[in-house]
Amino acid sequence: MAIQISDRMRDMTPSAIREILKTNTPISFSAGNPSPETFPAKELGLLAAEIFEKEFATALQYGLTEGYGPLRELTKSRMRDKYGIGGEDDELIIVSGGAQGIDLAAKCLLNEGDVVICENPSYVGALLDYRSHRARLVGVDMDAHGMDMEALARVLQVEKRAKVIYTIPTFQNPMGVTMPLERRKRLVELAVKYDVMILEDSPYFELRYEGAPVPCVKSLDTTGHVLFSGSFSKVVAPGLRTGYVCGPKALISKMVVAKQGQDVHTNLLSMMLIARFLERYDLDAHIARCCALYREKRDRMLKNLETHVDARVSFTRPEGGLFLWGQLPEGFTGTEFSRAAADRGVAVVPGMAFDVAENPENRGFRVNFSLPALEQIDAGTVILGETFARLANSRD
Repeated sequence: MAIQISDRMRDMTPSAIREILKTNTPISFSAGNPSPETFPAKELGLLAAEIFEKEFATALQYGLTEGYGPLRELTKSRMRDKYGIGGEDDELIIVSGGAQGIDLAAKCLLNEGDVVICENPSYVGALLDYRSHRARLVGVDMDAHGMDMEALARVLQVEKRAKVIYTIPTFQNPMGVTMPLERRKRLVELAVKYDVMILEDSPYFELRYEGAPVPCVKSLDTTGHVLFSGSFSKVVAPGLRTGYVCGPKALISKMVVAKQGQDVHTNLLSMMLIARFLERYDLDAHIARCCALYREKRDRMLKNLETHVDARVSFTRPEGGLFLWGQLPEGFTGTEFSRAAADRGVAVVPGMAFDVAENPENRGFRVNFSLPALEQIDAGTVILGETFARLANSRD
């Protein structure tokens, strides 16, 4: 039969990053993956064996949509006590990775044609999700300190159907930059003034290895205008697909209903493993070990890029997270650069993939330093330098 694709999905295209990961490029700087060196495989293996021996009936049975009770309580306590997130009018649920939190919020907040204001560039997964809901995306340009608040104010003045401001304020994907406190306060002020919900997407915020921590946007929220989405993917293991969302009870209750229609509940074994890990082991010490590894890789990457890549190509210097952003000079595009690099065996993600308007002239590209080994960083940065040199020479 002739398959009739729905209007909402007909024009959707695959994630550029997911497609790049299917290629056989020898050196990948394209993934958003944490390093397997950080996975607590031994500890999780011991916990899994214990669960299957003593609690198999719980692990293999249906559970509550809101999430496994002990994990919810542990997460609530950690976020409240350590980060000031979660007040009397808030609730927290466990979701199947941060991506599901974005989707559930979109289902509950957006009607077709509503406006989502996004950082530009922004996380490709969120952009795909919002497009699938047939929202209209409006980008606000970024600088070294995150979203431009005055530009955001101008957008809010004219976009009367704005429903959500989507932001990754800490170690932003793809740029790696962090929004300072004053901008975060201004962001909340604008959301309250125009009565727009902020979705604070923070899967990387605990992976800080330089500089002073900045309070989460949600910790500044006193009016119920901020929804916080976090994840255990980057600090425990991404394959467990376990995240959490904290926000106003009225919104969270509807997200629970929406989740019932998606997957009933997040994988119980995954939730139990993470709960037991939080109970038995020191998560903060584990995160500190992750940060030590990523600091070494970031420093190696930045040093090599400075040594091997033409100074006309600029790079951000993230204080944490998994990514940095390269910006090519006028006359070059991230798409042509990424293709040329791939031809030479190194994968990076072109900026167009993160561009709210999908601008083919975007001059940026994203580089991941958490996944590749140090020797791959050494070899791959040399190739990136040679790739740009060839492109530049072809212009002469």
